[in-house]
Amino acid sequence: MSAGVDSRVVEEFARRYLKDRRSERRWRIFFRLMWLLLIGAFVWFLFAQQRLASAPSGPHTALIEIRGEIDREAEASAEGLNAALRNAFEDAGAQAVVLRINSPGGSPVQAGLINDELLRLKALHKKKVYAVCEELCASAAYYVAVGADEIYVNKASVVGSIGVLIDSFGFTEAMDKLGVERRLITAGGNKALLDPFSPLPFLQREHVQALINQVHQQFIAVVKRGRGERLKETAETFSGLFWNGEQAVKLGLADHIGSLDLIAREVVKAEEVIDYTPKQNVAERLVKRFGAAIGAGAVRALGGFGSMR
Repeated sequence: MSAGVDSRVVEEFARRYLKDRRSERRWRIFFRLMWLLLIGAFVWFLFAQQRLASAPSGPHTALIEIRGEIDREAEASAEGLNAALRNAFEDAGAQAVVLRINSPGGSPVQAGLINDELLRLKALHKKKVYAVCEELCASAAYYVAVGADEIYVNKASVVGSIGVLIDSFGFTEAMDKLGVERRLITAGGNKALLDPFSPLPFLQREHVQALINQVHQQFIAVVKRGRGERLKETAETFSGLFWNGEQAVKLGLADHIGSLDLIAREVVKAEEVIDYTPKQNVAERLVKRFGAAIGAGAVRALGGFGSMR
């Protein structure tokens, strides 16, 4: 009798246990689906807001912001900005395009890609482009600005810095003092070029100097092509110096003192300004940040060369 009772008790316990587990699993699946739906709705909302913010509405002035470092992994990348430029130029309502720039510079490659696409679109669509320099329009940012038909600045803007650099460090003397031995094995006599823990031989230094001299000449050619006879060239123009906006106008590096509102109102005569700047949503920022962290680790592992501006 007791054995039968014990058997029924065990069966009932097992049945209720399995029922509770099934119920917990259903609720767990339900909550996971709810979270996925909420995340999907949030991402859709962000994309919808982005499209709504940039939706054209009749004749207007198209604005594209270039802020921060110009770099492939930054918001001011050639990929994003060139897509924005194409959208602005192809919009029949956009009467002109304004680049509002606040950047210390960055990659000459990215700047060159933006400048090339800007010139192509100008020739294709016959629309005017104006650059407005805010606090900073230096180095690679100025490389982009000279692709515009006219450059506007504030009196106190920092403009210029037409030069190129590669920066790194050398730790050979510190290693000698600390008694640290560098064990570096390479195939190819110049494979360790610019390695901060190895001496920089004269021939390697000359090679790097020739390389950045060539890039500097490319930069100079782009500036001369963009500014033409307006440029009042001096011995310091291409030395890497920078000037305030008022000086830049006198030197022909810029054309006028002015702002976005002035251009839209008095030059383009389309006061409505619509922003075509690519906006990253939260998901994109998280993905890029994760990718950048992995990329930075890879660069550190491979021994990056430093930056070029």
